[in-house]
Amino acid sequence: MASALLSSPSHYTETITTDMDVPDVQVLKKGEVNLGTSIMAVQFEGGVVIGADSRTTMGSYIANRVTDKLTHVHDRIYCCRSGSAADTQAVADIVHYYLQMYEQQYNERPTVHAAATLFQKLCYENKDNLSAGIIVAGWDKDVGPSVYNIPLGGGLFANHGRSVVCIKFGYREYHSTCSIPGSGSTYVYGYCDATYKDGWGRDETVNFVKNTLALAMSRDGSSGGTIRMCVITKDGVERHFIPGNELPRFWEGKEVLGSDSTFASAPTQPLSA
Repeated sequence: MASALLSSPSHYTETITTDMDVPDVQVLKKGEVNLGTSIMAVQFEGGVVIGADSRTTMGSYIANRVTDKLTHVHDRIYCCRSGSAADTQAVADIVHYYLQMYEQQYNERPTVHAAATLFQKLCYENKDNLSAGIIVAGWDKDVGPSVYNIPLGGGLFANHGRSVVCIKFGYREYHSTCSIPGSGSTYVYGYCDATYKDGWGRDETVNFVKNTLALAMSRDGSSGGTIRMCVITKDGVERHFIPGNELPRFWEGKEVLGSDSTFASAPTQPLSA
C-alpha cells in the first residue's frame, strides 16, 4: 500500500486532502444572524474608549440597524462583539456569570485580564462550533486601562505598551500600534496610520473612534446604522450614542449634503512638474 502511494503522487495528495477535517470557523450556520462588524477599542491615559456600529445582517438582509454590540460583563469591563449574534451573546452571558462568582468568592473585582482569559478559554475550547471575535476592554486597579483582542479561533492578544488601538471589521486582522482586523479595515488603514498619536487624552480618543467608525461604515456594506461608544475610567462608564443623521461626513458627504457644502476647492492653476 505504501509503495502504491509513493508511486502515485496524485493519489497520495488526494488521499491526504480528502481525509483532512479542516473546520471553517468563518462560515455562519444557516439562517444565523451576523454582527457585521465594525468594533474598536482605543486605550488612552487613564481609560479606554470602545466603539461599534449597530448593523446586524442575515446574508444581504439587514436584521437590525440599532444593535448594541458593546456588552457589559462587569463593573468597568466591557466586550465588543463580532461574528454570530447568538454565539457572542451566549459567551458574554457565561463570562458575566463567572465574573459575578469570582467577585463573590474572592471579595474583590475581577481584572480585565481575568475576563479576557475567560473569553479566550470559551472561544478556544469551542472554536469548531463558534463564530465569535471579541475585544475585551476596561479598567482595573491592578493594571489600569487595558485592551485584549480575541480573534476567531480563540487566541489572546494583549497590549503591553502605553497605548493601543484594537479594531475589528469583519474577519481580517492587522497588528501594530494600531491593530485593525476585519473586512472594512482596508478603508481605514491610511486614516489610522496618519491620524493616531500616542499620548492622546480622552477627547482626542473619542473623536478618533467616532471618525474611524464613520469612515468604515460609509464604505463597508457589513457595517452601518449608528455609533455607540463607551468611555471606561476608574470613575465609571460613560456611554455615547451618535444617530445615523449625525454621523461625521467626509468627502462622500458632498453627494448627501448637496453642492452648498463647504469643501476644499480644486487648484485652478496647472501644477508644474
